[in-house]
Amino acid sequence: MKFIHAADIHLDSPLAGLQSRADVPAEIIRHCTRRAFSALIDAALAEDVAFVIIAGDLYDGDWKDFSTGLFFAAEMRRLARPCYLLRGNHDAISVITRGLTLPDTVHEFSSRTCQTFRLEAHGVALHGHSFPNRAVPEDLSRDYPAPEPGMLNIGVLHTSGDAPGEHEVYAPCRVEDLMLKGYDYWALGHIHARRVLAEQPWIVFPGNLQGRHAKETGTKGFTLVTVEDRQITAVEHRPVDVLRWAALDVDATGLSVPALTGAIATAVQDAVAGAEGRPLLARLTLTGTTALHAALADDTEKLAAECRDAGNAAGGELWIESVRVRTRPPAMVDEDLLTPLRDAFLAGLDDQPLMEALLREIAALRRKVPSPAQGDLDLPADAAALRSLAADTWQIAAAALAKAGPQ
Repeated sequence: MKFIHAADIHLDSPLAGLQSRADVPAEIIRHCTRRAFSALIDAALAEDVAFVIIAGDLYDGDWKDFSTGLFFAAEMRRLARPCYLLRGNHDAISVITRGLTLPDTVHEFSSRTCQTFRLEAHGVALHGHSFPNRAVPEDLSRDYPAPEPGMLNIGVLHTSGDAPGEHEVYAPCRVEDLMLKGYDYWALGHIHARRVLAEQPWIVFPGNLQGRHAKETGTKGFTLVTVEDRQITAVEHRPVDVLRWAALDVDATGLSVPALTGAIATAVQDAVAGAEGRPLLARLTLTGTTALHAALADDTEKLAAECRDAGNAAGGELWIESVRVRTRPPAMVDEDLLTPLRDAFLAGLDDQPLMEALLREIAALRRKVPSPAQGDLDLPADAAALRSLAADTWQIAAAALAKAGPQ
């Protein structure tokens, strides 16, 4: 017996920052999340799975129109086997106002209490609790019931776990507490990068099906679980993303123009090889100390074209989402002359009111950015992140002072 564990499908969510890009063919980015979900259903039929679990965030929010629900209902009819659906923060009961009658093969976990579904023919018990609201600060797993004796017990949970990373904290829980519950498998959702938190029992975030912005890089898909005699024998990642995001990070320190071009081409070739034939959307980030700093900052369009050309040469399809020049110029003046000014600059990091005022201004700026692009911003969110920018910021300021010369 096999089953599929998926999460964070975000049906009809757009790819951040690409909707107005004329250089990326429309057929590459159109309906990416739908195409990835259809690939999941294809795999479910090919593997003849007994059921499918969706551990939250099937939808990205309230539907713009009924086409989103109609697509899902049609895919469920094509699946023609049980699907156990849990609501997460993006598709909580309070968030989704539209609805359609779904096929009777779709079973949705209650948002009022933890609910158990039993598949007697397969000896499986599934336990889950949907989100009633977008914000769920409490640990829902505490109220999950004891395991059903003699059955394979699966806990379905949308959670930030105990290490959310860049994700917001919802229904936090500890891995140790999940392990003590006595279940055989925890089907988690919310974290978009695949994570296996434990193997005895299995505690798995499958990641999302399709990367939607430049921070969601690498392979995306679902988890296929094989069960024999009510024992889990295999847990495999299966990619279904229809295009892939890549981060091209190149250190330009000490490189000449030809050497930098070669380093960029190598990064592109590696990304194309890792994409397994899929179209690629990539962000190029240049770092390091280089005399080319000023020229690079003024020529990002050429850098993007170089990347595309290297992608073509490698036999792939690659488009550059953005070029970020994070290089620094070499020191041009005696640093000792700027020591008093540098000390005053760094002293500002210890001025709590000043730091709080800066963070408020940054937060206000973030709120002005359309929501699909907010997750793609590199703006610091706390004092530690702000401090981490201090060294690079000072180098930029020092270079500007050196260029201006004595006054």
